[in-house]
Amino acid sequence: MAELVYRPVVGLAQTLFKVWDLKIDLKGSENIPRSGGAVLVSNHISYLDFIFDGLAALPQKRLVRFMAKESVFRHKISGPLMRGMKHIPVDRKQGETAYQHALESLRSGEIVGVFPEATISQSFTLKSFKSGAARMAQEAGVPLIPMALWGTQRLWTKGHPKNFKRSHTPITIRVGEPLEAPQDQYAGAITRRVRERVQELLEAAQRAYPVRPKGPDDTWWMPAHLGGTAPTAEEVKAAEAR
Repeated sequence: MAELVYRPVVGLAQTLFKVWDLKIDLKGSENIPRSGGAVLVSNHISYLDFIFDGLAALPQKRLVRFMAKESVFRHKISGPLMRGMKHIPVDRKQGETAYQHALESLRSGEIVGVFPEATISQSFTLKSFKSGAARMAQEAGVPLIPMALWGTQRLWTKGHPKNFKRSHTPITIRVGEPLEAPQDQYAGAITRRVRERVQELLEAAQRAYPVRPKGPDDTWWMPAHLGGTAPTAEEVKAAEAR
């Protein structure tokens, strides 16, 4: 099937990566199947994460259909692009429609990208995972592919201005081995196992990251437990409750 929108957008993104001189360190892309359906499960720390998650699938010549909030599809610029790339709109008031759409895509052999934290983590640590990804994998009979990103928050994240002028920014991407989702297992148990694996990959990406904060004013993108000044998960919850 011709991809009249997706492939040109991929080409544009790759050109921008070169212009920004991003230092992308990708390992594990061979774990993404060359054919057949799969659920790609990633952490979420930036507005640009879907771009880099999709990048991880390109060496296997795969395109990822991401589940994204419905408002993005109503935007005059992003809407036509999202529809043209066959991404999946999610209306939280009618979540079952998006779920069935994702199942159809998986059963037709597509890779569906999911951020099971649902929103960007402002602490840059893993939030709790919703079980939808595991349930979709079970019902469609496809594997879950865990992955983790690090460094994307330095480009554009929630609560901070975007900085596309930042040059030489390293982006670290780690993709793990497929995890099966047996139908006779509790979806919550599968979700916990996937989250544990994403956590391991995130820690590996953080260890491999070649840059550390340059000074007191550059610690915002590091989580508190690693010595940064990003708010803790508890502080984020308290701020949201106010």
